[in-house]
Amino acid sequence: MTQIYGENGLIVPVTVIEAGPCAVLQVKSSGVDGYQAVQLGFDDKLSDKDKARGEEQRNRSRASRAERGHVAALKSKRAKKLAEAGLEPRAKANCEPKRFVREFRLDGETVGVEVGQVLNASVFDGVPYVDVVGTSKGRGTTGAMKRHNFQGQGSAHGTKKVHRRVGGIGANAMNRGTSGMIKKGKRMAGQYGNARSTVRNLKLVRVDAENNMLLVNGAVPGPNGGYVIIRVAK
Repeated sequence: MTQIYGENGLIVPVTVIEAGPCAVLQVKSSGVDGYQAVQLGFDDKLSDKDKARGEEQRNRSRASRAERGHVAALKSKRAKKLAEAGLEPRAKANCEPKRFVREFRLDGETVGVEVGQVLNASVFDGVPYVDVVGTSKGRGTTGAMKRHNFQGQGSAHGTKKVHRRVGGIGANAMNRGTSGMIKKGKRMAGQYGNARSTVRNLKLVRVDAENNMLLVNGAVPGPNGGYVIIRVAK
């Protein structure tokens, strides 16, 4: 996160998101796959040293054969048999394997993208608000006060070592009666974070298409350097 000056001279807190380049890996159709979707990949699965080298000098051992075959045509017995049977193979993006691959469903929409096309941050030009989907920071197993922002119990001298405990959990468990069972979804101690989180209606302050950067007003889920999904707010 950082801050910039707005048009009125006020400081605006923003999060800088690298939104490209994203390669179109697959374009799925209802006739072949049973549903419509566009599959995008971001961030080459290479080391920083290999990214600076030429294509012939790169060490691609970080990606498995299946991951390489997802983006490029590889010779195999199965591919040979399919070619002899007259079946056309899927179009390949002919790019490096990607670390972050996600599909975006289409509800009868028409998109003018093809396999191998590269999308950058300019696709968000003119978009006022966006939704950002990510995985929140994992904080391990925590108590109810930290996890659910509980107030805690009394702190007077008569309270004996239960200041941060959750209290009774089984009373009136079935809304009526005293069954002693615990309701499903009862807020208690447990894993805090490391869950899918969506922040909606973030104002898109600036689009830097040259550097593939988006500046959104506010915070997004996840740590610095984490992967997120950006979509137009509905």
